[in-house]
Amino acid sequence: MNTFGRSFRITTFGESHGPALGVVIDGCPPGIALSEGDIQPFLDRRRPGRSPHSSPRREEDRVEILSGVFEGRTTGAPIALLFRNSDSRPGDYGSLREVFRPGHADYTWWRKYGIRDHRGGGRSSGRETVARVAAGAVAAKVLEQKGIRIGSRVLEIHGRTSPEEMEAAIADAIQAGDSVGGVVEVTAGGCPPGLGDPVFGKLDAMIGLAMLSIGAVKGVEIGDGFAAARVRGSEQNDQMEREGFLTNHAGGILGGISTGAEIVVRIAVKPTPSIAKEQRTVDNAGEERVISVKGRHDPCIVPRLVPVAEAMLALVLADALMEQEKIGTWVTGG
Repeated sequence: MNTFGRSFRITTFGESHGPALGVVIDGCPPGIALSEGDIQPFLDRRRPGRSPHSSPRREEDRVEILSGVFEGRTTGAPIALLFRNSDSRPGDYGSLREVFRPGHADYTWWRKYGIRDHRGGGRSSGRETVARVAAGAVAAKVLEQKGIRIGSRVLEIHGRTSPEEMEAAIADAIQAGDSVGGVVEVTAGGCPPGLGDPVFGKLDAMIGLAMLSIGAVKGVEIGDGFAAARVRGSEQNDQMEREGFLTNHAGGILGGISTGAEIVVRIAVKPTPSIAKEQRTVDNAGEERVISVKGRHDPCIVPRLVPVAEAMLALVLADALMEQEKIGTWVTGG
């Protein structure tokens, strides 16, 4: 499952400490203005080494467009994007060859395939998301033509909601050799009503799949989400008038189909599992071990995950938009 989407499809490849990572985008409409300059700003927001609170790994994440663009416009052919690793240090992970890191995919990957890439987790590393962000930048260009805009914000880190308190929570975690998680909100404005395919292709179901495919995400809610379970129907229902909905508790989706209101998604991001604090684990032989993970890791992945969440929402909406245009059943007016 390295491919995501139906009409707007992406396939990502590459490992954290391999020579390169990349993505092939199939189904992008022709004639869209696209250059490396359209993609690079999205990658710059995600790349490591830009903050004292992020991994010190220095990767420029310079995108190379290999195909699918001619004279500055998409041709309708597959778009191939490549990102070469320039600061990989696979030798830093030699001590982890036989040991499973708590909270990582090391153990489960090994049980499934009988082999694993211990160099930073290989495909299960957060570095894999560079390809998603680039693909999301292309999807955003598709959405832009329809007036759809993606936005986001960090709502909290380790339960703290003010910027200063968030910074302090990360600093405290660093001091303790630990890590913290948080909550990100991502939105889509200008989305027309009618996107989404019941029953199993509901828009919120696709969004949930997209967000939970991000390695650090452990929870997703649309609109009021879990808070909807604690109110009455009269409070939760979005009543309507001629101009539209009076509220947006549903987060822009009803019956798995967009309403035309802003789409609102929140995701719970777990603490980074690679920490210096000693933890109990086992090795490949089942022997108990104590581990302290060294190397270059984010004490809080939340800020760098924001453009990843934006990208995944953009990919879902671009795909849903193109699916809807295939069947051509837009209803105008009300």
